[in-house]
Amino acid sequence: MTDQRNPDAATPRLFTLFRMMALVEGVTTLLLFLIAMPIKYILGDPSWVSVTGTLHGYAWVAYMGLMFVALRGPGWGPRDWWRCTFAALFPFGTFLNDAYLRRRGREVLAA
Repeated sequence: MTDQRNPDAATPRLFTLFRMMALVEGVTTLLLFLIAMPIKYILGDPSWVSVTGTLHGYAWVAYMGLMFVALRGPGWGPRDWWRCTFAALFPFGTFLNDAYLRRRGREVLAA
């Protein structure tokens, strides 16, 4: 018996990695806004923003890259792509988008 899955479709493991990266991207955003930036402007130490900002930048790039890989194949549409893109542009967006991703992931990956 041959495997009938679409070779272009993302795997559940890849989708889980994407959701985990969304969490990392959101956490680094919070660290940047709630810890590093106040330290910079209140205590005058910009080094925290340099480190945290760099980590957040890498997390954002990884999130976007994984999005292109994890949300491909049948079942994923432009709405999913736009929603995930906008979630990465707004604070708390990836956290708020996670319930949607979890539900859509179950729908798409089960098909």
